[in-house]
Amino acid sequence: MIISSTITIKKVWFVLLFSSIWLNSLIGTTDIANWFIENTLTVIALLFLIFTYNKYRFSNISYLFIFIFLCLHVYGSKYTYAENPFGYWLQNVFHSSRNHYDRLVHFSFGFLLYYPLQECFIKWLKIPKYLALRLPVLVILTSSALYEIIEWLVADVFFVEQGISYLGTQGDVWDSQKDMAVALLGVLSSGLFFYLYKKMFDFYNK
Repeated sequence: MIISSTITIKKVWFVLLFSSIWLNSLIGTTDIANWFIENTLTVIALLFLIFTYNKYRFSNISYLFIFIFLCLHVYGSKYTYAENPFGYWLQNVFHSSRNHYDRLVHFSFGFLLYYPLQECFIKWLKIPKYLALRLPVLVILTSSALYEIIEWLVADVFFVEQGISYLGTQGDVWDSQKDMAVALLGVLSSGLFFYLYKKMFDFYNK
């Protein structure tokens, strides 16, 4: 009973902390139209988590990973990805030619969501484990490609005035392909990490 209450309190803290970060991103945004466009998918993700909560609940570690990713995303929406201050700091530290905050978030999309997806496939959908370990890679790569298509539609068809700030290509004609590549790198890195972790855990618990 005590353990259950502690877990519930942790989840409440996740909700409160994310809500404050999300609200701060809205209050301090430099481009309100872009903020609303960027956070459409945030709302969809939150609605999914809310409406499926009674039927399926992720582990605390999965909620932590989802929380971190959503925080990175809403922080990016506050300034637009191309004008993100943390991205400029990284640019100065690594002496890169562009603001790489968008690359960081795309990598995090793959790296942080691998485990929640794997957990969903194994525990919720009851997919065989050997498939559940591989399917997140396909889901992340497909989702990345779909997101790039949505970006194109938003920027070139529906919200032309917000196109440049929303895309944030920074003059790179291969921006979409690189975004998908770093997301793939993220999910493969995460998959390898958890695979090696499990092997090590099993070895020391023999």
